[in-house]
Amino acid sequence: MLNMDFSQRVVIDTNELDWVASPAAGVERKPLARAEAETGHATSIVRYAPGAKFASHLHPYGEEILVLDGVFSDEHGDYPAGTYIRNPHNSKHAPFSEQGCTILVKLYQFDVEDQTTVRIDTNNAEWLPGQGNLQVMPLHSYGTEHVALVKWPAGERFVPHRHAGGEEILVLSGTFIDEHGRYPAGTWLRSPHMSAHFPYVEEETVIWVKTGHLPIE
Repeated sequence: MLNMDFSQRVVIDTNELDWVASPAAGVERKPLARAEAETGHATSIVRYAPGAKFASHLHPYGEEILVLDGVFSDEHGDYPAGTYIRNPHNSKHAPFSEQGCTILVKLYQFDVEDQTTVRIDTNNAEWLPGQGNLQVMPLHSYGTEHVALVKWPAGERFVPHRHAGGEEILVLSGTFIDEHGRYPAGTWLRSPHMSAHFPYVEEETVIWVKTGHLPIE
């Protein structure tokens, strides 16, 4: 197992991790959290070489993807960098990439009742006003779980706060900062239920953020 104690804070600069081969030729990954070698709960950065593909397969308890660069594809469509994807419990597909791509992938983490299929091109979706001067792009909500992109203007500070149900962040651009450290683009953070911090930025920064989804015990 890897980083499966959800009561612990985890911070990983994915730029510093080595790529690890997957069972599919041309597909490599950087594991961030895993329950088992090839099954169960997993969060990873995954890289497809041009022409790489996976055989058709099911996703028990769902699959969540954010395309970080290149174009990710399956039999349902092509998804350029910036696309947010949710494939619900027991959905099936055969993913590939003709030109190559890098994606954030989360597996086996959905409520089976959450049957919404999501395809959002965040390059064209609307930013909404958030707290203070933040801009927010909602991506999905179910129960207590909320997923969004958040754009922080240079110099913005957020109020100190706690995370009921935890918080998970991938820094997409800029540098995210709090009293615990500085987190450049490519950093993945997972903070447990009722963790607290006082975040701010010095330069414009965009993060992918998920809250309310981690165990509360």
